Amino acid sequence: MSRSQFSRLSLCAAAIGALAITAFVVSPSLAAEDAVIIPAPAVDAQASDGTQTAVIAGGCFWGVQGVFQHTAGVVNAVSGYAGGSKSTADYNIVSTGTTGHAESVQIKYDPKKISYGKILQIFFSVAHDPTQLNRQGPDSGTQYRSAIFTTSDEQKKVADAYIAQLNAAKVYKRPIVTKVGPLEGFYPAEAYHQDYLTLHPNQPYIAFNDIPKVENLKKIFADNYIEKPTLVSSAKVTN
Repeated sequence: MSRSQFSRLSLCAAAIGALAITAFVVSPSLAAEDAVIIPAPAVDAQASDGTQTAVIAGGCFWGVQGVFQHTAGVVNAVSGYAGGSKSTADYNIVSTGTTGHAESVQIKYDPKKISYGKILQIFFSVAHDPTQLNRQGPDSGTQYRSAIFTTSDEQKKVADAYIAQLNAAKVYKRPIVTKVGPLEGFYPAEAYHQDYLTLHPNQPYIAFNDIPKVENLKKIFADNYIEKPTLVSSAKVTN
């Protein structure tokens, strides 16, 4: 079932009563994907000056963006598309699963406050399930694949080493299927997709699939969690 189908069905269900929505919000264990406590990466990027960029894909970008908007050290997190061409970076076209794009999030971060490896640890632990091939929760298709789009040789080294480390540690029941490859372009999604989790916390899809991810971030990565999200609408990125 696609996210749009799930959303329509969920909105119908929402009309039955708000109590069900409330139950979703206060019960993180009902999330489509459970969080997994994993070790920190043994290999990490060196801290440097200025703002750095990470681009990741882990299913619906609403939830992934929401997680990193609540992560300390993140200057901005933007929902968008990566893996395809600029001409097809449109939600309706990407949703066909034929463009090569994945719903992705571009993360601008301060490497002196959070490392690239820590971003990947949060990504693999609470933001999505890296063992699901071309799907996440109720969403299926290559546009929902797990991927890391690297912007440097160092990022590729860290990502490849971390995936090997996690597979060797057998922290998941199945092998990680996350693809690692160079970023060839990132294209921001339409304005109505930005800050979606914060703007629509009671939307059934968000309440069931994504709010629990933020709650797991708060619980598992308490030192990296911030209560007030850093929204696209208010972010200030200098480079």
